[in-house]
Amino acid sequence: MNEKIVKPSILPGFMELTPMDQILFNRMKDTIRRNYEKFGFLPIDTPIIEKSEVLLAKGGGETEKQIYKVVKGNTDMSLRFDLTVPLARYVAQYYSDLTFPFRRYHIGKVYRGERNQKGRFREFYQADIDIIGNGTLSIINDAEIPSVIYSTFKDLGFDSFTIRINNRKVLKGFFRNLGIEDSTMILRSVDKLGKIGIENVRSELSEFDLSEDVINQILEFISIKGSNGEIVNNLKSLNIEDEIFIEGVNELEVVSRYIGMFGVPEENYQIDLTISRGLDYYTGTVYETFLNDYPSIGSVCSGGRYDDLATYYTTQKLPGVGISIGLTRLFYQLREANIIESKDNSLTKVVIIPMEGYMDYAIEALNSLRKANIYSQVYFEDGKTGKKFKFANNLNIPYTIAIGKDEVDNNKYTLKNMITGEQSLLSIEEVIDKLK
Repeated sequence: MNEKIVKPSILPGFMELTPMDQILFNRMKDTIRRNYEKFGFLPIDTPIIEKSEVLLAKGGGETEKQIYKVVKGNTDMSLRFDLTVPLARYVAQYYSDLTFPFRRYHIGKVYRGERNQKGRFREFYQADIDIIGNGTLSIINDAEIPSVIYSTFKDLGFDSFTIRINNRKVLKGFFRNLGIEDSTMILRSVDKLGKIGIENVRSELSEFDLSEDVINQILEFISIKGSNGEIVNNLKSLNIEDEIFIEGVNELEVVSRYIGMFGVPEENYQIDLTISRGLDYYTGTVYETFLNDYPSIGSVCSGGRYDDLATYYTTQKLPGVGISIGLTRLFYQLREANIIESKDNSLTKVVIIPMEGYMDYAIEALNSLRKANIYSQVYFEDGKTGKKFKFANNLNIPYTIAIGKDEVDNNKYTLKNMITGEQSLLSIEEVIDKLK
């Protein structure tokens, strides 16, 4: 035994796929990309490695504990942990070259040194869109974002899903009306309602030195239900005079109305006063998207409005709104739940099988097929004919072309449907028409 052989393995928390699964993953990624581009978002691709001072400009805390440091010389570098901080740096750096509102999408890998657990990854793809304004940004942008979510998940093959929307100003104003100025921890507890239930939320709220009456008012408030219009009317009927609350309700009403105008059916979006998003930088509209038939998966797409994207890199005020799809985690969960299935072992549509002595003719046919944008390949290896056809079968390649003496003498090709077994002797032009 060769003692120098290293056991092949990868680090925990990193996902590696078979070609069959990778084809499915790439199709999901391409579907998301096409939808983002359809809505006018422009691609960017920032470096995976950034200066640590850029990534940690907001301050260390949990982020500093999770980032991967890169050691090379004296430069302090780290792997990006999300796509938002690089976006902030990017917009500040290229501010004078960009046209605002700046609509960008970014699909790329990020890295977090999180505790390894099933379905959570240390290296994973995120698929983000953001709309960044210069000084101001119309609230109607907040309403267009759900139409991107709707279009994307419909194209991914889902019909039954709900985009839950809320506005942080509504919550902040409501808490201020109760005499609570710093509501950060309360918002985080409220955001857990769907995961831990109302009694556990009550238990958490009781730890914040709140009276029983205030806790009851909070729980009653976040339990307001009904159609989107009914919820807005219920909020107005509370007659709360806090300016932030009134502004938030008005924004929520406008966003809700315009979402419908963008063509999203009302059964696919719902005002939900429990949605607050745990991240502190969201200041207005917030979104969470759930697959109705698979609630255990949790949110599959989330985001919201923030007042100032790049405050740590520029004095320019750059408000924005955006969402993120955790693509790797979503793919993993959908595969684990057998919601999606890998079916293709190959991207090749036809494999050409030359008999001995007819390789040149096979390559000529191959060139003609590829010029016609038909995914094709030649089986170059020696062996029995049965082995060559088995290669096509094992990869589920739907067609084969056999080339031998009869084919060359007649300037024809034997095209075989590997699913039905049907064979036809065709010219190269007829083969191309058949395979297109």
